[in-house]
Amino acid sequence: MIGLFVSKLSTDMAGALSHLRVLDLTRVLAGPWCTQTLGDLGADVIKVERPDTGDDTRSWGPQWLRDANGNETKDSAYFSSCNRNKRSIAVDLTKPEGQDIVRELALKSDILVENYKVGDLKRYGLDYETLSALNPRLVYCSITAYGQDGPYAERPGYDLLCQAEGGLMAINGHADVEDGGAGGGPVKVVIAVTDVLSGLNATVAILAAIEARHNTGRGQRIDIALLDSVVQFGANQIASYFLTGKQPKRVGNAHVNLAPYQSFKTKDGYMIVGAGNDSQWRKLCDAMGVPALAIDPRFIEMKDRNKNRAALVAEMERTLTTQPTAFWLDTFASLGIPHAPINTYDQVFAHPQVQHRNLRVDMQRPPEQGGGNVAMVASPIRMSETPVEYRYAPPAKGADTEAVIREVLGKIPS
Repeated sequence: MIGLFVSKLSTDMAGALSHLRVLDLTRVLAGPWCTQTLGDLGADVIKVERPDTGDDTRSWGPQWLRDANGNETKDSAYFSSCNRNKRSIAVDLTKPEGQDIVRELALKSDILVENYKVGDLKRYGLDYETLSALNPRLVYCSITAYGQDGPYAERPGYDLLCQAEGGLMAINGHADVEDGGAGGGPVKVVIAVTDVLSGLNATVAILAAIEARHNTGRGQRIDIALLDSVVQFGANQIASYFLTGKQPKRVGNAHVNLAPYQSFKTKDGYMIVGAGNDSQWRKLCDAMGVPALAIDPRFIEMKDRNKNRAALVAEMERTLTTQPTAFWLDTFASLGIPHAPINTYDQVFAHPQVQHRNLRVDMQRPPEQGGGNVAMVASPIRMSETPVEYRYAPPAKGADTEAVIREVLGKIPS
């Protein structure tokens, strides 16, 4: 079932963070990912955008949102992916009056999140030192490529650069060949994983800082770097590197420590099959109709299967390619063997579990913003007492400027 929500959904239950206001000075992905999560949890998120272009990703088409009449808007699908549950105000930070508005909003906010280059906001009197002096309870989170200090701090950086510099691309890609060759070479993760990870880390840190504020009465500075996040993301592979001094090899769709646990060819495509222990391995061999494989000296224990991985894959595919994927999915499902199809997104959203979990959310922009449906991926967070709410569809640029100035600052918009 598809979940359908209007732009503002009222419920009898306040969100977990409904007592908090977030001033969002972010754009693109890492920062907006963080602030959307806070908004999903109930926080009042005020997104500050440039009056001319707004968030950079508004123009990252093709694939544009459509209004109530089916006409393309100026906002991209990319923008919609991480900007729901926010109110947008258009403010020119290069002008004193714009700086004054943001400064006043910071005085009435609990959290500020920004992803400007190091030192940029200091020019406008919107840096941590200035704002924390005015509002000591402010939690101020900065997200950059390399962090607030160090020899790279002032360099611009993006997801692809940090995937490369942080080691992820060196271990991602088609498997290295047995003779030490480089396989298909390094490959990036297609999703901007360093941005998403940084957004999640920022959210965790912000919530921890709010909790600490209960004891200290003060906010604090949070420094989140894309490079830090992607290096930490590789911790389980790096642990082996620290122990041996050897660079982990690319293994493609296989697992470094488990075999079998990868994609396999079938008669009509590919699927994932795994065996996390020796008992599952024996059950898998029985299900494939080749029980002799389970007692083959090359494959009896996990260490044996890892050592003889190439032979193991060849033996399994000799059997798996005799039947189509659907046959094996049905066979393995009834026996509790770890397996999965390799789904495209149309198949993902036809998946019974995905539908049961309502992982698609359709939100309606209000008529004054042109109307139109915005299809989005739902939050994965499930809470029994303070559930995620879908209150605002991704806003049109500056749509809430007058309302925010009037409601939050108590001023009559000029």
